[in-house]
Amino acid sequence: MIVDERMTAFINSLDTGNTPFLTELEVKALEDHVPIIRREMQSFLKVLLQMQRPVNILEVGTAVGFSTLLFCEYAPKEAKITTIEKYEKRIPIAKENFRKAGKESQIRFLEGDATEILAELEGSYDFIFMDAAKGQYIHFLPDVMRLLKVGGVLISDNVLQDGDIIESHYAVERRNRTIYKRMREYLYELKHNEHLMTSIVPIGDGATLSVKIKE
Repeated sequence: MIVDERMTAFINSLDTGNTPFLTELEVKALEDHVPIIRREMQSFLKVLLQMQRPVNILEVGTAVGFSTLLFCEYAPKEAKITTIEKYEKRIPIAKENFRKAGKESQIRFLEGDATEILAELEGSYDFIFMDAAKGQYIHFLPDVMRLLKVGGVLISDNVLQDGDIIESHYAVERRNRTIYKRMREYLYELKHNEHLMTSIVPIGDGATLSVKIKE
């Protein structure tokens, strides 16, 4: 963990929780070892949604639809969420969760490779949530920048890789070195891109909060 475990437990102990459906979905996902956003990240997103009041939301990485439904619940009622998922085994589970939650009309679910789908998307979004394959963030970024409106917010999750990001290249397991290298490139680009203002936040497994300041 990148934050002291006892501190994280204390912060989460104060959390007021979610709707009954989201709570049930979170329990099921954790039982099935499906990665979903951590409790402290959920709280962070809910505050941002209230501050930003986005109506066009893009999510890269649906998994079983937990964060998608969190957006449906805590963004404005008129919000529309476009979400992208590639992993075939999770797609029908996400669809069923959307149906059970009664949110199908609010969600546009795009199935397939995010790199290809992002390249074909048009329009603009005022809130983009990146939570897909970490080694691909840097490749998604050009289209994400094109799709993000000025004043829009980009949130990228799991950017500190359980602390590996600060280790020497040689201290990282060989199988993780490509992801490590690409994530370092991604963080550098977010902090040095003249079109963005970015803060790296040590919450959960690390997140970035970026605002597009100019076209």
